[in-house]
Amino acid sequence: MQTEWNFDALLKTDFEKERKEIEKAHLSFRDKWKNNSDYLEKPEVLKKALDEYNALVENYFYGGSEGYYYYLKQKQEEDNVEIRAKYGKISDFFTRLGNEITFFMLNLGKIPKEKQKKFLESNLLKDYKNLLKILFGNAKYHLKEGEEKIIVLKSKPSYELWTKMISSLLTKETRMVLDENEKKVEKTYPEMITLMMNQNKKIRDLSAKAFNEILEKYSDIAEFELNAILENKKIDDELRGFSRADESRHKEDLIETEIVDALVKSVSKKGFEISRKFYELKSKLLNLKKLKYYERNIEYGKLERDFSYDSSVELVKKVFYALDKKFGNIFESYIKNRQIDVFPKKGKSGGAFCQNWSVKHPTYILLNHTNKFNDVRTLAHELGHGINNELMKEKQKAINFDTPKSTAEVASTFMEDFVFQELLKKVNEEEKLIILFQKIEDDIQTIVRQIALYNFEKELHETYRKENYLSKKDRTIIQEKYGKLPGRICGLFWMRELVDLLEAY
Repeated sequence: MQTEWNFDALLKTDFEKERKEIEKAHLSFRDKWKNNSDYLEKPEVLKKALDEYNALVENYFYGGSEGYYYYLKQKQEEDNVEIRAKYGKISDFFTRLGNEITFFMLNLGKIPKEKQKKFLESNLLKDYKNLLKILFGNAKYHLKEGEEKIIVLKSKPSYELWTKMISSLLTKETRMVLDENEKKVEKTYPEMITLMMNQNKKIRDLSAKAFNEILEKYSDIAEFELNAILENKKIDDELRGFSRADESRHKEDLIETEIVDALVKSVSKKGFEISRKFYELKSKLLNLKKLKYYERNIEYGKLERDFSYDSSVELVKKVFYALDKKFGNIFESYIKNRQIDVFPKKGKSGGAFCQNWSVKHPTYILLNHTNKFNDVRTLAHELGHGINNELMKEKQKAINFDTPKSTAEVASTFMEDFVFQELLKKVNEEEKLIILFQKIEDDIQTIVRQIALYNFEKELHETYRKENYLSKKDRTIIQEKYGKLPGRICGLFWMRELVDLLEAY
């Protein structure tokens, strides 16, 4: 079974020809609608303009096939300067052209309220009703066209390059640690994360020590990175008139701030206590006086089962076909077309993700499979996203081909749960306890820990906006506050996890 991405679907495109088409399409749209106000007055004209804008998104947004290809190659080879430069070039190219049509959405947002109702009730615009409703609702946070262009142009030096720097530095790092047979081997950053969950204390402690050395090596750099990102966010929020650091995310995710606050309050009040009790129980079962932060995911018990990639594929595939034949077919097509990059290697991005680019491009999934029980869950999780992408392609216009964070994890966690249920059918009582224990732990990670991270990040922004700079010492004070409850962010992971969190902005 092939386990690295196949880019034939992207490389069949003539990139030079595509760039010319992208430029022509954007400039043609600009020239046609820039000085034409009819689409702001007549539903039938707006329908035509939105159809043309949708075609732009479908065929050319984000730099087309070339942009997608180099974005993915970066994830495979984060230390490859040549690839980074090529992605930067196509990104700049698209940013420039995207700024040429910024006027379109901004003008739509300025439509007087009495006319907004006319557009929202028009049967001609029914496919765009939700888009227009969101646009009208968020228009007050939009800046003038020139200012919006500056915001876009500054995002790369004030944010993107900072986050890529830390990610690239970490993926280059390897250390000599112990493998599962207690033999000294060289392991990458993502592989060390897995070894820190090992039941063998000697193995996990040495991996944690090596991992911590890597983070400490870059901690001074990360201090500047973090402050740059916090300052950039502060500037953007002040310009747009957001009163809270998380308000823009709520608007983007189409969810009311009051609902988020209620959720955070509820989980913080009850969920943290559940988390504390769970980890107290786990430390007793593992005969540990106290769990260190990196020990929170030590596997309880031992499942004498094969969690190799091949066996994981068979299990997940069986579950998907049992749910719906279409789900299984999508999964098999991903494997056949090599849309999944499976194993960790030096230079490869850590973690896992499912990436969609547009309705006409294939979805690609990145894993770092190390034959652990948790890797089966990750495979099901990312394929849940993938199936959601394929189903959206059947129904959604390109302009709506996206999932807000408020609903993005529904499909993925849905699939995880069915894989758990399937595993429970095949095991004895002792193994069932181990799997259920893992399920509770996963739920704590998905719900309680994410709320803790949310609280932590929110306080970082609030503290920065009062002090105008966060040193490593300041960060430690906040970190220790949140470290008092098991399941909250603390310890040596602060830097990497903050980069992951802040990449959401």
